[in-house]
Amino acid sequence: MKNILETDNKYKVGDVVYAKEAPSIKLVVRRYIRRIYYCIVPLDPKRKDLVYFERELL
Repeated sequence: MKNILETDNKYKVGDVVYAKEAPSIKLVVRRYIRRIYYCIVPLDPKRKDLVYFERELL
């Protein structure tokens, strides 16, 4: 049985990533659970988490 924090992810918590849909917006990975990345916009910390699959990130 896998741990809830899976280790097969490409990006680690704290990594800076960009979404393919909006590559000009910098995102920071906040958490990774079950193949889904929860990201925040560092310039707007009150904004809700943005949720992406690995294939949607650069």
